[in-house]
Amino acid sequence: MIEAFLQQLDTLLLLLFGACALIGAALMIVLRQPMRVAMALISTMVFLGGIYGLLGVHFIAAFQVLIYVGAVMVFMVYVIMLLEVRESAVSRYSGLFLPGLAGFVLLVGVLAISIWRSLPMHSDADTGTAFGIGVFSVTFLNDYWLHFELTSVLLVAAVVAALAVIKVSRRADEKRRHG
Repeated sequence: MIEAFLQQLDTLLLLLFGACALIGAALMIVLRQPMRVAMALISTMVFLGGIYGLLGVHFIAAFQVLIYVGAVMVFMVYVIMLLEVRESAVSRYSGLFLPGLAGFVLLVGVLAISIWRSLPMHSDADTGTAFGIGVFSVTFLNDYWLHFELTSVLLVAAVVAALAVIKVSRRADEKRRHG
C-alpha cells in the first residue's frame, strides 16, 4: 500500500515539475525584461533537475542544479547586468515568434497523439512496447551525454563572443564621442 502511494506521489511530482518547467519555458518567451527571463530560465532548470531526480538519475540532477543553475546561469545573469539592456530597446516579440508558436502547437499535438495511442485501451499488442522515459533516459545518458555537455561549452563561447562585440561597440562609441 505504501509502495503504491509512493508511486502515485512520484507520478504526481513528475507531472507537477513538468508543468512548472513548461510554465517557466513559456514565461521565457512572454516576459519582456531580460533579468526576469533569466529567472524564468533558472526556475525551469531547477524543475528539470527535480525531474531528473525523480527519474533516478541523481548525478545528472545534481549537475543540473550545481553547474547549470549555480554556475552557468549566475554567469548569464552577470552578463545581463553588464549589458545594461534598456527596456525601450527590446521589442516585445521576435520575428520568429509565430513560426515558433506553430512549431510548439505541432509538437504538443504530436505528443498528445502519441500519449493517447500508448494508453492501454488504445495500444495494439502487435505494436510492441511503447516508447518510455526509461528507454529514452538510458539511450540519452549512454549515447548523447557528450553532445549535451558540449552544448554548455558552446553557450559559454557565445556569451564570451557577445561580450567581445559589446566591448568593441563601446570603444567605437567612446571614439565617436571624444574624437
